[in-house]
Amino acid sequence: MAPVSRHPASVLAVVRRYEAAGFRAWPAAAVHYDGTWVVRLTAGHPAKRLNSVNPLDPGDTHAIEERIGRAARRFDAYGRPLTFRMSPLSGQVLSMHLDKAGWNRFDESLVLRLPLKDLELGAAMDQIPLKDISRFIGASLKTSGSDASLRPGLSEVIGAIQPEAGLFALEDGNEPLATLICVHDGDLAGLFEVATEKTARNKGHGRNLILSALKWARLRGAREAWLQVEAGNLPALSLYRSLGFEEVYRYHYRRPPGA
Repeated sequence: MAPVSRHPASVLAVVRRYEAAGFRAWPAAAVHYDGTWVVRLTAGHPAKRLNSVNPLDPGDTHAIEERIGRAARRFDAYGRPLTFRMSPLSGQVLSMHLDKAGWNRFDESLVLRLPLKDLELGAAMDQIPLKDISRFIGASLKTSGSDASLRPGLSEVIGAIQPEAGLFALEDGNEPLATLICVHDGDLAGLFEVATEKTARNKGHGRNLILSALKWARLRGAREAWLQVEAGNLPALSLYRSLGFEEVYRYHYRRPPGA
């Protein structure tokens, strides 16, 4: 019998924990299950995290081609390109199947974590999250340089977050300098949509806002922070590692040839 994963069960259990937290913290509009494949689709927002097939069991390898076809039809109905998000839970059998079919691999990301117990937060600003979602979204779109057309979709995603979500913005008057979302989910604090306005970078604004958000989350019982960051985002990786974040695992995306 061929091995289905190079990762021991203890590692896969950790990955499952963060994958589940990510689904809760950044919910897709529609979720379908095909065995242990989670098909996430969101008409209002094009983010790959919200529009991808997420395999969650390395041993679930039956009828792969047939199930890919079913997923493709769902993606076609949403006008989205068929995309698989491949974490360690995807397993080697599926990965080799996609290799053989010539699927493209792109956009590798890292999942990082940071224990909060010993993190020095005494000097961090005591900041109250914004209650005005519209104001936060406007600030977030500006700091990230995103198109205003994403406003309805981002609003839908934020409004659907089930755990407690803190919307943080560092502003100079009416001008946003840095923004992020901190999702407090039990003992976890997930950081999402972390961004600093282009002209305000390298001044410590992102670091200060992250520490404020983690202080807020720790006061609510969070014991560990975590986040996802693209492997090619070297400035962000440098910041997170300087704060003490360490890699847990990686994932990447795959699409069929010609997609």
